[in-house]
Amino acid sequence: MNDDHAVIDGRTVTASTVVAAPPAEVFALLANPHRHHEFDGSGTVRGATSGPQRLALGDRFGMDMKITLPYRITNRVVEFEQDRLIGWCHPAKAIWRYELEPVDGGTRITETFDYAGSPVAWGIELFGMQKGNAKSIRDTLRRLVTIFGAPA
Repeated sequence: MNDDHAVIDGRTVTASTVVAAPPAEVFALLANPHRHHEFDGSGTVRGATSGPQRLALGDRFGMDMKITLPYRITNRVVEFEQDRLIGWCHPAKAIWRYELEPVDGGTRITETFDYAGSPVAWGIELFGMQKGNAKSIRDTLRRLVTIFGAPA
């Protein structure tokens, strides 16, 4: 793992790693909601209930989730640049963003949880959820390294 810690800065939580795969290959996984459970480090994503096989800007997709109790959530793709950037949010308006940058030997993946625009940001902070998201981001990035391998 390239950066072994997540940085909490204002109302964003960010961490990065480098994997041994080209951006297009990483993007293909991130843009398929039916595979999100494969790399989710939070342990809350159970599987997609709706949505296309390949996401595009404005697409909606439903996910089966579980935090103590099972529930469903609908997300919408709000940021999209083929093979470089994808971000989605649910009704609380927090964005989960993945930025991809080609580097020697693979791709730098930067994951960000951005809750600056969320009307419930105060609750996220009150309950310390940003700290839990920092751990989940680190665990997600570790899973992506397991999937794609680390550069030599």
